[in-house]
Amino acid sequence: MTPTITAFAASPDRGRGMARDMPVRWAFEEVGQPYNVRLVSFAEMKEPAHLAHQPFGQIPSYEEGDLWLFESGAIVFHIADRHASLLPEEPKARARAITWMFAALSTIEPVITEWEVPEYFEQDKPWFRERQRLLDDRVRKRLRALSARLGDADWLDGAFSAGDLLMVQVLRRLHGSGLLEEFSNLAAYVARGEARPAYKRAFAAQLAVFTALNG
Repeated sequence: MTPTITAFAASPDRGRGMARDMPVRWAFEEVGQPYNVRLVSFAEMKEPAHLAHQPFGQIPSYEEGDLWLFESGAIVFHIADRHASLLPEEPKARARAITWMFAALSTIEPVITEWEVPEYFEQDKPWFRERQRLLDDRVRKRLRALSARLGDADWLDGAFSAGDLLMVQVLRRLHGSGLLEEFSNLAAYVARGEARPAYKRAFAAQLAVFTALNG
C-alpha cells in the first residue's frame, strides 16, 4: 500500500522547502518509496477529520492502511526504520544515527526557532536589537559545538543517515542569516545535503505545489 502524507495546500514558506512535509518527502525519495500527497487548507487542518489523526492541527500526517502517524521526525524515523539506507544495520551505528535525529530536533532546532520569532513579530519593539544579539549568540553556541563535532567529515557519523537528513533540514532555516556561513564546514555540509538527488526531487515536488497555486 502506498503511504499518503498531508501537506499545505498553500504553504506559508512560499516554495522554499521549509514546510514540515519536506523532510518526509526527502526520506521517501532517499529510500525509493512512492508516496501520495493530500493537500489540506488551513481551514481543513482544524476540522475533525484532520484533527482525528493530527491532534494539533498541523502537517504532515502519515496514513498507511490503518496506521496514522504525525510529527515529521516520527514519520522520518518510521520510514528509515522500515527501509534500508537511512539507518545503519550495525546496532551501535544505528543508535548513534538515531541520536543525531533527536539532536537535530531537540537541541539545534529549538534555538533556531526561538531565533526566528523576533524577526517576524518583534522588529518594532525597542528591545529587538538587544534580544536578537542574544539569540544570535545562542545559535552560534550550538553551531560551534556541531561544527567541532563534524570537523572535516562529510556526514555526522560515517555514511549519510536520517540524522543528517534532519540536521541539514534544520540548518537550512538559517539560510540568508549569515550565521551558518560563519562555520564553513557546516555551510558545506548543508550544501552537500541539498546536492543529493533525493533532496532535489523532494524540493521540486514541494515547489510544484506552490508553483501550481501561484501560476
